[in-house]
Amino acid sequence: MKKKKIAIFVSGSGTNCENIIQHFAGSDLAEIALVWSNRADAFALKRAGKYGIPTIVMGKKDFEDTDKVLPVLEEYGIDFIVLAGFLLMIPDFLVQAYHRRMVNLHPALLPKYGGKGMYGHHVHEAVKAAGEQETGMTVHWVSEVCDGGEIIAQYKTPLTPEDTPDDIANKEHELEMKYFPKVIEQVINDIL
Repeated sequence: MKKKKIAIFVSGSGTNCENIIQHFAGSDLAEIALVWSNRADAFALKRAGKYGIPTIVMGKKDFEDTDKVLPVLEEYGIDFIVLAGFLLMIPDFLVQAYHRRMVNLHPALLPKYGGKGMYGHHVHEAVKAAGEQETGMTVHWVSEVCDGGEIIAQYKTPLTPEDTPDDIANKEHELEMKYFPKVIEQVINDIL
């Protein structure tokens, strides 16, 4: 069986990106073939470079152009896309081209705390403000609706009233590190 090629889309520091790269190093199932960012200063690009993985930076305007995006993915033979802290909305043409071959990680238990503007610390602050007794991570299919795709997997962690938004972020991030690469592997194994 030919190895599946994964592109990871990132906007920030890339801890999940590096964790996924490490998870698939030496895998017979899949390899990370490309790390894509909308920001030239995303630290994730340096992390990818450390492993010799090709990177691309494309701003919002170009990212909305099918004639600029799809040829790059084709050039690298991308079978599957992972959004790991990617902060641009995915254009409809890309959602359709990678239907049920593109997943997103959301740092809360969807459908709560999802949608436009709900990313990173905004999510954890909202969870704290609501007095939630648990939080978690959600992996879902990417659809045309922000954070609206079908849920693939969720993992939870308890919260205490004393937890700050930073504590909540740290607890949720531990779940990401533990489970996100395994969910990606399972999905690829099941569908591709």
